[in-house]
Amino acid sequence: MAHHPVHPPIVVESAGTALVLQPRADGSGLPEVLHWGSALPGGGDTYAALAQVTAPPAPPSALDEPWPLTLLPGEADGWAGTPGWAGHRAGGSGAVRWVDVTCEAEGATAVTRATSPDGIRLELRHALDQHGVLRVDASVTSVSDDAAPLDVAALRAILPLPLRADEVLDLTGRWCRERSPQRSRLDHGTHLRASRRGRTGHDATLLMMAGTRGFDWRTGEVWAVHTAWSGNHEHLVESLPEGAGRHHAVIGGGELLAPGEVRLAAGETYAAPTVVFVHSTEGLDGLSRRLHRSLRARAGHPSRPRPVVLNTWEAVYFDTDLDHLKSLADTAARIGVERFVLDDGWFGGRRHDRAGLGDWVVSRDVWPDGMAPLVDHVKSLGLEFGLWFEPEMVNEDSDLVREHPEWVLGPAQGAPREWRWQQLLDLTNDAAYGQLLERISTLVAEYGIDYIKWDHNRDLLEAVHTVDSGPGRRVDAPAVHEHTLAYYRLLDDLRGRHPGLEIESCSSGGARVDLEVLDHTDRIWTSDCNDALERASIQRWTSLLVPAELMGTHIGPAGAHTTHRTVDLGFRMLTALQGHPGLEWDITKCSDDELEALTRWTALARELRALLHSGDLVRSETPDGTVLVTGTVDAERGRAAYSVARLVTGRDAVTGSVPLPGLDPERTYAVRVRPEAGLPAVVQNTYPAWWERALDGDGLTVPGAVLTEVGLPVPVIGPAQGYLLDVRAV
Repeated sequence: MAHHPVHPPIVVESAGTALVLQPRADGSGLPEVLHWGSALPGGGDTYAALAQVTAPPAPPSALDEPWPLTLLPGEADGWAGTPGWAGHRAGGSGAVRWVDVTCEAEGATAVTRATSPDGIRLELRHALDQHGVLRVDASVTSVSDDAAPLDVAALRAILPLPLRADEVLDLTGRWCRERSPQRSRLDHGTHLRASRRGRTGHDATLLMMAGTRGFDWRTGEVWAVHTAWSGNHEHLVESLPEGAGRHHAVIGGGELLAPGEVRLAAGETYAAPTVVFVHSTEGLDGLSRRLHRSLRARAGHPSRPRPVVLNTWEAVYFDTDLDHLKSLADTAARIGVERFVLDDGWFGGRRHDRAGLGDWVVSRDVWPDGMAPLVDHVKSLGLEFGLWFEPEMVNEDSDLVREHPEWVLGPAQGAPREWRWQQLLDLTNDAAYGQLLERISTLVAEYGIDYIKWDHNRDLLEAVHTVDSGPGRRVDAPAVHEHTLAYYRLLDDLRGRHPGLEIESCSSGGARVDLEVLDHTDRIWTSDCNDALERASIQRWTSLLVPAELMGTHIGPAGAHTTHRTVDLGFRMLTALQGHPGLEWDITKCSDDELEALTRWTALARELRALLHSGDLVRSETPDGTVLVTGTVDAERGRAAYSVARLVTGRDAVTGSVPLPGLDPERTYAVRVRPEAGLPAVVQNTYPAWWERALDGDGLTVPGAVLTEVGLPVPVIGPAQGYLLDVRAV
């Protein structure tokens, strides 16, 4: 029989979440994970009982005694699934028996340290923050002076799932259709999402989620994982027929390393990216609430109001005519825009997308007097000035590549296949890094640039560089890991030189969205698709992880250039309010009525941003998924705003009533329709009885219990129509 543990369990607990670890009595082997999920009542006595009463029987035709699921499960533990650690020295055995193990609680953090007989030092930190978000940091150090280099193949964070977690939800996508949900049963085997794109990817899952059957926005219990890393990475949910020790299955993630990518000499350390775990008993909204509050608690989180933006890309594309741009800025200032961003086409020979990338000097052909005439004009209007860069990419048709072909990242046999006529600049090359930093920094200083839109428009294929590998030998070594770290360092160096500079992470839209990039930037560009109907879903699922103030959401032209669909201005305005709002449209061609509507919209955006960029997100939808409700409720539940949007027609002639979640059922609220966000076109004037009262004066007074449990009937509106409700306690 298995020996009962001697040491009491180690418990880290915060905000209703607990991680419970059981150290081994003799210090040989890593602690077992007894529990991760809701904190249990009763404190220490309850957690001590876990080890005694939850030990399972040994399965037939298996190990003779039950085995533990440890913090880094592997073969020595009896674990036949995906290992937490994988590596070797010169082809030797990768299996590790950890010894000299210590595990201590430091507040809401558990720190585990161990070594291996062949000279590996391991450190694991499992830290619960004040919002119940668990961050796992792991590192290995090679401490053997006379051993072969240590090749790291994987260092994953893995935690258990209980039997009631029997469905998996993750996200996939592509360019202009990011964040598409897909749901499946949690069956035997490995549900693995691996990204080898060298960037987070349009198809990145953001959160890999497992939950109780039918879990939804506001119901069900959910466990989720996110790998905070902008390079190659993986997420997994795994179930074996014999289970996982005391548990049913596991969930985890980590960096996806290429063979030979991380090779440690004596004294060198590999620090794995942070892996973030979050648990909720209140569905997907509960996950988002914990994650958003955790992000907002960061010291570096944007604190000033998010300015309304105009970006010039869909307004002018490469046609950067000074007079037109001045007129665009004049119109932007008149309607209430606060930041003007000049996109592509301002530098070198960049008159189209096949040349000029890498030549970060102002084009004298386009700007004979430099960029100062535009910048000065924009700033004289009281607007901030922003500028587009794509610093990591180069065109082969560029002065930089002609002068320094060795700065292009790729194998010795020749450059990788082109993608949008681009190659990757080798940021691990000190000379290339230094020149890039100096050129961007010089422009920021010269023109007083307030904001950089940082683009990244291709996957990294054959991302290798040539390195010395012994006397007279050079090999192509994988470089995604080092390039990703260099990218973070470049962002930090720029912001260190220019305090107050804001940077947006754009990667052909939403292909670089993760929690680590958000630690080095101030917002993400959600998608290159400004079709508001597509955006409604893209933004909804991106907001699982990213709060509104960090998510760029713009009004595009009536006819979207990515889908060729025409959408009413009202629906475009409504959709763009749900993030960090702006415009990407040649508004010099707008009618007077359109400009008047946009002026009212920007004023509404400024009025509501304190709520929308700090409150808790709540979401619901009709059973057929045709009408989406997206709300933001303040901490006191005294103020809320709800977008009600129809995506496509439904089977019923009348939708019925949709509840407004998150309000206090014991209070009474005044409900107003805000026409500044656009009014829907209805079919044959079929408005519900409450509609006119909600448009007038102080609005419609309704008990909170009615709003949360029954809701308000939806007008008979067609696809791509919606409205905004402003709700205040009275």
